[in-house]
Amino acid sequence: MGINPRTRDLLTTIGREVLAFLLPIRCPGCGVMIPPQASGRLCPACYGSLQPMADPLCRACGIPLMSTSAAIDLCLRCVRTQPSFRMARALFSYRTDNDSAPDILGSIIRRHKYGPNQALGAVLAELLEDRLPVDSDYDLVIPVPLHPRRLLRRGFNQSALLGAVVSRKLRCRLEVAALIRVISTPSQTAQDLERRRRNVHKAFAVRYPERVAGRKVLLIDDVLTTGATAEECARTLRESGAAVVDVLTIARAI
Repeated sequence: MGINPRTRDLLTTIGREVLAFLLPIRCPGCGVMIPPQASGRLCPACYGSLQPMADPLCRACGIPLMSTSAAIDLCLRCVRTQPSFRMARALFSYRTDNDSAPDILGSIIRRHKYGPNQALGAVLAELLEDRLPVDSDYDLVIPVPLHPRRLLRRGFNQSALLGAVVSRKLRCRLEVAALIRVISTPSQTAQDLERRRRNVHKAFAVRYPERVAGRKVLLIDDVLTTGATAEECARTLRESGAAVVDVLTIARAI
């Protein structure tokens, strides 16, 4: 005899309350206790400190535009050099200068990527579940790959975890084998645009061109800083026949 649905829901609620009492959740941004009845993993103050990307944005790379004129829809860099991707969008912005307010989102992303606490990935997944600044018209979701040595050392690819959330939400296929990283490049952190471009030049390859040929691809990464990695991945995918490549990240440096 099965459990009545109302009874099952009641038991689930009680179990959640007991678990929250025994193992209280702390906000990963500031460390305060989050009450069991809260709907998210970030406390209201930390969630409220996030800066959603807001129009007007560059039609191509997604950086905020200074002008509000509808006639100006590209930033100067994209006017000079059209990117290989059609569009890059991010959920939130973050600042990299030392004078800005504490970078809560950036801290969570760094601790998830480089620290042992993979549970922080649930916080980022929750942000993706909440809203996506792209439509659902894609054939494939492809995460930016790690080199096998770095993947072995880290134990997971944070972009692949985010890609799984996005593919489920958009109801399209997650493809983690077609695009690979063939050169183990140094970290992009603290490098300028030109060095980042040289760093990732020819660092990626498409192992299975037939999987991307003619497809609309959504490329997933955690952050977009200069766009050098996204550009190189998009260029590689386009050269292998991808019809369209768009880029989606959690955060965008401004």
